[in-house]
Amino acid sequence: MSQIMQHHGCRSHVKDRNKLTAVEERFDLVVDSNDVILERAGILLDEADGVNRNQKPVMPAGFQPPKIVVSSWNRKGSGSSSQSETFRLLHAKNIARPQLKFKEKIDNSNTPFVPKIFIKPNAVKPLPSYFTNKQIRNERPEDLDVPAALADLIHQQRTQEHVEDMFSHPYQYELDHLTVPDSLLSKPEPQMYKPIAETKLSFIDSLEDLVELNEKLCKLSEFAVDLEHHSYRSFLGLTCLMQISTRDEDFIIDTLELRSEMYILNEAFTDPTIVKVFHGADSDIEWLQRDFGLYVVNLFDTHQGSRALHLARNSLDHLLRHFCNVDSDKRYQLADWRIRPLPDEMVQYARTDTHYLLYIYDCVRAQLLDSNHGQPGLLQSVWNKSKDISLTKYMKPVFTEDSYLEVLRKQKRSFNTQQLTAFRLLFAWRDKLARQEDESTGYTLPIHMMIKISEELPKEPQGIIACCNPVPPLVRQQVNELHLLVQQAREMPLLKAEIAAQKKKGLTPVKKPEVTLFGPHDTSRASESELPYFSPNEALVKQGRLFSENESKMDVDEQKMSGLLAPAKITLFQEPEVHTEQNSLSVAQMKARRIIESFENPFRMYLPSTDVHVNKNAKFDPSSKIFEISKRWKLQSIEQQQKELEAKQKAKEEAKQQAKKASEKRTKTKQSYQESLQNVATVRQQAAESAKSAAKKRETPASEVGEVTPKPAKKLKAAKKTQKTETPSQTSFKPFDYSQSDLKVFAGTKSKDNSQFDPNRQGQDFKKKKVPQGQKKHTSAGNRSMSYMAGKSERGFRHNWPKR
Repeated sequence: MSQIMQHHGCRSHVKDRNKLTAVEERFDLVVDSNDVILERAGILLDEADGVNRNQKPVMPAGFQPPKIVVSSWNRKGSGSSSQSETFRLLHAKNIARPQLKFKEKIDNSNTPFVPKIFIKPNAVKPLPSYFTNKQIRNERPEDLDVPAALADLIHQQRTQEHVEDMFSHPYQYELDHLTVPDSLLSKPEPQMYKPIAETKLSFIDSLEDLVELNEKLCKLSEFAVDLEHHSYRSFLGLTCLMQISTRDEDFIIDTLELRSEMYILNEAFTDPTIVKVFHGADSDIEWLQRDFGLYVVNLFDTHQGSRALHLARNSLDHLLRHFCNVDSDKRYQLADWRIRPLPDEMVQYARTDTHYLLYIYDCVRAQLLDSNHGQPGLLQSVWNKSKDISLTKYMKPVFTEDSYLEVLRKQKRSFNTQQLTAFRLLFAWRDKLARQEDESTGYTLPIHMMIKISEELPKEPQGIIACCNPVPPLVRQQVNELHLLVQQAREMPLLKAEIAAQKKKGLTPVKKPEVTLFGPHDTSRASESELPYFSPNEALVKQGRLFSENESKMDVDEQKMSGLLAPAKITLFQEPEVHTEQNSLSVAQMKARRIIESFENPFRMYLPSTDVHVNKNAKFDPSSKIFEISKRWKLQSIEQQQKELEAKQKAKEEAKQQAKKASEKRTKTKQSYQESLQNVATVRQQAAESAKSAAKKRETPASEVGEVTPKPAKKLKAAKKTQKTETPSQTSFKPFDYSQSDLKVFAGTKSKDNSQFDPNRQGQDFKKKKVPQGQKKHTSAGNRSMSYMAGKSERGFRHNWPKR
């Protein structure tokens, strides 16, 4: 079995000393080998039937199939061979930092970039005096502790020189007036490159060799340039290598060693008669300016040429295959180019990038003319695009308070206030530490780890380390400081990020409509609970101001308002607001924003434009009309404020006086009411007097005991009232004996005899208790309280009592 596996190229180590896993591993080996053998047998059977799976379809010239991306980072695509090849990414862990050897320290300060150039060869317009007077910059003892770029900026402000010279492109004038000669717009005859084995290679790491190279380059009509860059262990990045190729020779320059002397090559790089050929020069132009102060005049970018030709792909790898039939190895594109001495493989890779570029330059120019029927218009457009690339200026990454929002917008995460505060604090900490240590922000703290910490908000330092895998060295060193920042973020009130941002701007939080076609006054899709409610007391009217600077502070009542009340404001004399967010947006995002705004406010086209320009000097010139009008309005607004204050004070005084008068009236009425109550008799006194008067009028003798006195039902109320008013002090009065009276008057209709107790039937079925003559008889309270007519009640006296 082992011999069969070896014959088919399979793994054949079946023997294993470990008894636990030996059987499983042997079984897996046999299964894999069977799959390989059966697959090969199937392919051979297909070929015997005339089916060829490996036959490639006919493709148009210049077409290159897409590369098969291998999932493993260190495994190369197999191609035609069955076995795959692995390689290691060349990276030195313990390499000495080349920044320590630089004569001029790297400026990582949070200030704009100032060009390094101080000599301008091939100049049509002379260099500004600011760059030429290098000695003046050194003779400033008061600015020794200030970074160089910041000291330059301070010096410019002190001497009131033109700051535009500091940040302008030194070769702007020369590039604007550059004309491409007719010889470069005509069809060339491609000059074949020399084989690499027959081409001389020179490694330049000394000043003498660099001067000699510059003299060689100045005698040529064209040469190819490429750079190798490192950005992981440096904040701004380092240009580690420069490759220059002529038709007969290749040069590799150690730019780490000759960093401060590279400006010598400006003589050849800015010569308008020499063509400098790059491929994808967008980043190379900025790196040359940042590290060496080098500028390029008369540039041809083969990347722009391949785009104009509409090739299948525009990479240098594709151009090498298409024009030179050379397979380049891009394994070392992301290698650490700080390694010294350079391995032979990396030297070979760097050399390949420029060795064939001049031949590609000839072929691209010829094809551009052929594709355009011999007319130079398409070729001229490539020259113009290349010139625009050489006009780009290097811009340092400047940290602002809102820099973190650009990063967060790309991540498309929704954070609450605590998470947003944590992200902002971590972003500022990362930027500050990376500038101090001259490390990249990705090395200091990668973005995905920063987002993980902001989302989790760990309570302990160990939680911060747990969010990072692997843990960056600077995070492990500064974990306590990071923990304090996270604690500071946890103390923030918990709100949604959008509401917090609107509160920061002073706006009322408004829910975002889900539909993009949503008008501000359209209440059809909103429920009544979402609409803001304004009571008449809350909706205070705020006086309009002509000038925003004259606005007084809000009153206490106005601060309590929950709704958004916009004061009327005329901003004719005010500086137009510049929205900084739009500068960071792309063109597509700005177009999308304009479209959405046009949907939200269809009357925007009828509004006045905000681009009205008012001269700043006219505002402060007493002789100008604008100054008069603004002063007049300011005086009127001040008088208006004084009148409002006086009116408020008067209103307060009147309110106080009215309150005093009202309180005096209340006390007077209270006193008069108490005096009137003193002369009025109480209810009991009036009742006693009326009883005495009734007793005097009543001289008839009391009725006898056994006498029956039936009274009509209509006069029952009057009789009961007289009984209540009679006092018990009279000895001649005897109570009426209700047992002798006829109570059938109150019975209404006759009811059947029931054995159960009925309170309306008294004295019939139950025995009467004999009462001694000296005592009063306690009659039932129900009979005394019936003061209504019999038979006219809605309910009557009949009750359906439940049977027991």
